[in-house]
Parts: sequence; C-alpha cells; structure tokens
Amino acid sequence: MPIFKDEKGKLKKLKANLMSNEKSLQTLIEQNLLEVLDMHFLATEYPTTLGGRIDTIAIDVKGAPVIIEYKLSKNENVINQALSYLRWLKAQKVEFFEMLVIKKLGKDIAASLKIDWNNPRVICIAENYNKFDIDTVEVIPMRLELFRYRYYESGIFSLEPINTGEQTNTKEEKTKGVAISNDAPTIDYHLAKGQPLIKELFEELRARILQIDEDIVEKVNNYYIAYRLSKNFAEIHIGKQQLKLYLRPLEYTDPKHRVEKIPESYNWSMDRRIYIKKIEELDYVMKLIKQSYNDVI
Repeated sequence: MPIFKDEKGKLKKLKANLMSNEKSLQTLIEQNLLEVLDMHFLATEYPTTLGGRIDTIAIDVKGAPVIIEYKLSKNENVINQALSYLRWLKAQKVEFFEMLVIKKLGKDIAASLKIDWNNPRVICIAENYNKFDIDTVEVIPMRLELFRYRYYESGIFSLEPINTGEQTNTKEEKTKGVAISNDAPTIDYHLAKGQPLIKELFEELRARILQIDEDIVEKVNNYYIAYRLSKNFAEIHIGKQQLKLYLRPLEYTDPKHRVEKIPESYNWSMDRRIYIKKIEELDYVMKLIKQSYNDVI
C-alpha cells in the first residue's frame, strides 16, 4: 500500500527503501519492541546448543515466549530456521526462560508475567515473502506469524501482519516439565460465564466493533476475546453480570469518567478499563473504543 505525505495540500508518494542490512532492521525492532509488537526484549543473537544464534528472544505482554527472525532476501528460507529454534527453546528447562525474564526485566515485572508455554510464538520480519513462505505458514500447526516491513524516506517505518498466526491442532505436546495443548478456546466457552443479558450485551458490542473495519481480527484465548489490527485495541472479559473492557494506554476524551487506569506497576499494555452492564451504555463505550482503535491504525 503506497504511503503519501501531505505537503501544503498536495500528496507526495513516499519512496520505500530497503534497509541497508539485516542488523539495522533487527536493531530498530529490538529497540522498539514494546511499541511495535507489545513485547519485552530479552536477548539478541542468543547462542543455542544447536550451533545457531536466535536473532531476538522476547516475551509478549501476555506471557508468551517469542522468537523473532529477520530476513532481507525474498528467497532466504528463515522460517525453517526459526521453527528449529522454537523446538530448541521448548526443550529447555522452564527455569531457563524464567531466569532470562528476571535477569532482563527484573523480579517485579517478571512476577506479573505468567509464562504461557501453551502459546509460544515464532515471528518472521521481512521486506517480502515468496509463495513457499505463505504456503508453509498455512499448514504448520504452530503460532507462526509473518510481518512485512517498509522503511520509507523521512524515517517513516511500517510493520504489517501478513497472517494472524492462529494455526492450531488438537495434539498435545510435552516439553521437559511443561504440558502444551493447542486446543483453542471458543467464544461459547466465554459466553457460558455470563447471564442471558450479558450474552446479549457481548454480541451487540462484538458486532459494533467488527463493523469499524473489515480488517479487524478477532482472537480468542483462555482469558478474553481480543480485537486487533497490528496490535490489540480492545480486550473483552466476560463475567456473570458485566463485561470488563480493556483499551490501549491513552488519555481518552471521556466526559463521563468511565475509564479507569490500571496501576503502572502491573506493566499491562492494555491498561485502561471500563465496566459495561447495559446495552444503553454501548453508544458511549464505542466512542472510547474508536479512540483506542485509532491508536493502532
């Protein structure tokens, strides 16, 4: 998608440039991981017992271990390499990764992040992908995510998800001391927690959110239902008598003072919360959700 710059009423198309080398791309991402991918940086060029080095090790804000690999050449086969590193990471003792998190982030932040070995992530970042890459992602039963970067003149950078990384299967795997199940929870699983009015409330809110943009992706995990583009902009927790809605960390236009701020010590990326109990509240709530949505487009 071309990017234009407004210069006194005239749109100038910005020229996309290839990064000078893979390390420049890697350094830029690592220094801005929390901003661009909602992840905490843990290590760079981490040596494995297999003889290779993992480009970037991270942990996302929900506790999932992450391996990131980068490539400049369209024909470079980085996906298989990344999957090999993931197999190595899952074979390590749980304490290995826990200590890495504590060492880099400190005990307080580490304590707030429950490591989610059920959903480790492999991320590849490149300027382009070939058909083999796309076909591979579609059949591999792992959380494998492809991102396309663009680096434009004037220092403008974009990172676009190519897929959702939602491949699953029902096979249970075991690492040393860690049981890993890829069974995916459903919306019905969450709806079972709420009373009939809350189920109706959720369905109406869900429909309104999905109407904002046809590119919005709905993702369900064990704790909540998320709505995202490049990042999550809304997360819904279904309770028996209410919905809890979490939004991005912004200063909202909120004349009714409905938005609560989660303490910074929690280190949550979605640190604004709203409670919803009635359908009549949705018109106001949607104005807040759209502010959060605008933060990720």
